[in-house]
Amino acid sequence: MHRGFAPEWLEQLLKLPGGAGYFRLDVRQVPGRRPTPIEWVVHQHVLPLELPLPLLIKVGGDDLLVRHLTRGEHVLDPSELGWVLDEIGTRHHARLVRTDNGFSVERKLPVSDNDIDFDFSL
Repeated sequence: MHRGFAPEWLEQLLKLPGGAGYFRLDVRQVPGRRPTPIEWVVHQHVLPLELPLPLLIKVGGDDLLVRHLTRGEHVLDPSELGWVLDEIGTRHHARLVRTDNGFSVERKLPVSDNDIDFDFSL
């Protein structure tokens, strides 16, 4: 989820293995009268979290794990996305758990924490 990317960043992402496999939603485009389910979730539940954009959202059976992709004022390098995905289960900024009326929110990492836990042990 994003509000636009620098062209070089997106080009770099698309060159990575699996880089074209990410579903990208530009939130600058306001949903129509009948939003799609993903537009509804993003605009009603994810944007109100007020996390820096862009975000990575991992969709699970009953939850969404949300992690922003910035460090300081800069977007993470596309090459770091694999590590972010590997650790999003334990290192995410928010977890949205499905309820009867939408989602409940569990906060985890502080917004300022977006370091990657590089574990080089074999």
